Amino acid sequence: MARNMSKTKVPMPEQDPEIRNHNFAEVAFGYDQDQACEEAARCLQCKHKPCVSGCPVNVAIPEFIQHIADKNFEEAYQKIVETNNLPAVCGRVCPQESQCEQLCVRGIKGEPVAIGRLERFAADFHMAMMQAEEQKAGACSVLRPRPDGAKVAVVGSGPASLTCAVDLAKLGYQVTVFEAFHVAGGVLMYGIPEFRLPKAIVQREIDTLRQYGVKIETNMVIGRVASLDELFAKGFEAVFIGTGAGLPMFMNIPGENLNGVYSSNEFLTRVNLMKAYKFPDVDTPVKVGNSVAVVGGGNVAMDAARSAKRLGAEHVYIVYRRSEAEMPARLEEVHHAKEEGIEFRLLTNPTQILGTPEGWVKGIECIEMELGEPDASGRRRPVPKAGSEFVLDVETVIMSIGTSPNPLIKQTTPGLETQKWGGIVADEETMATSRPGVFAGGDAVTGSATVILAMGAGKKAAEAIDEYLREKKGEVTGEE
Repeated sequence: MARNMSKTKVPMPEQDPEIRNHNFAEVAFGYDQDQACEEAARCLQCKHKPCVSGCPVNVAIPEFIQHIADKNFEEAYQKIVETNNLPAVCGRVCPQESQCEQLCVRGIKGEPVAIGRLERFAADFHMAMMQAEEQKAGACSVLRPRPDGAKVAVVGSGPASLTCAVDLAKLGYQVTVFEAFHVAGGVLMYGIPEFRLPKAIVQREIDTLRQYGVKIETNMVIGRVASLDELFAKGFEAVFIGTGAGLPMFMNIPGENLNGVYSSNEFLTRVNLMKAYKFPDVDTPVKVGNSVAVVGGGNVAMDAARSAKRLGAEHVYIVYRRSEAEMPARLEEVHHAKEEGIEFRLLTNPTQILGTPEGWVKGIECIEMELGEPDASGRRRPVPKAGSEFVLDVETVIMSIGTSPNPLIKQTTPGLETQKWGGIVADEETMATSRPGVFAGGDAVTGSATVILAMGAGKKAAEAIDEYLREKKGEVTGEE
């Protein structure tokens, strides 16, 4: 196919904003084959491949894109999964604009190649073909290379854990994933809304991992049902901790204990994992009301606000203490939120939440801010404007100002070194912790970050665990 020298990406078909803000169906429809080939032809196939260095799991980007341009769609998928075991997920939620696409040569004088959209296309094509084959054959084949390796426990089933688990399974280890919830997937299931990442897609990706022999046990709260020491006593020779950062933070302002105040974590877990958006057909309720304030400016805040809109709130406010330029959310998420009618109250900070005599939220008192000198994060520090207080009349407040790791593993694992804020201390290259045989990665180490960065940590840990276990068996010498 001839090169496509258009300076702009092939547009992604998506639902109309005034329709999608009333449903939980996926916003973007994805490319069809012709659109994918047209976009793939924009890739210049650079010899130095700058895009690859921007990918935390080093996907062979030009190679898989060339396969799409040549209409070898299954080959494109197979090239991706050489290094990325969750392409349908990453193609939807990765911040490509600040990673691989940021380094794309086509972005110098126009828009970069739509790498994420093409990754999604390849993954969706493969899933469609696999589903058709499974319907004919009636079962999936097991791809596990050999079942005779050592036993490895993986705690948690988010992106870091799933990546570590399948990489180890491909090497022949007997891997068991322990998940606290009733379904595997971690933040992919409880944190990201259906309209951005359909849960059926996540489960299809996990089913693929099971084909490699990964065993997944749910309703297993490690630290309560069993400690790490007890896992070792049961014959596991290494443990990877990928429990994420699920402990919500609050502002500690008056009124945060009123009825109608949620953490974004609880709100999204109710909506996504517990299907509250289908209430009363499911048992989990969620209160929204007519007006909602979401405090924060990250991707999670956008997810909470857009979910609240879909649940029937007429007015949904993003309350953020800095300007839009400092907002950490992806540009695409902010754009979609605005299209869907989310109202942005920028340079605004809550001071207290107001309640009724019965203990329910009735409003949120805020103060206007202005930006001063940069703080430690490099962003300009917000400073209150005297006398600028005002009240937003709302019935629900969702706090989305960050999360930290759950302390359960730390409290039940003697000798496990952690940061003051709760993150597990792990070597940046090997993900090894202060406990021999225990490795950790993802949000449990870094605090809340991206899916793909967690996956990168999972890959590093799998390599290090393999080396650690081979050293124990005497398979690795000092000469290697």
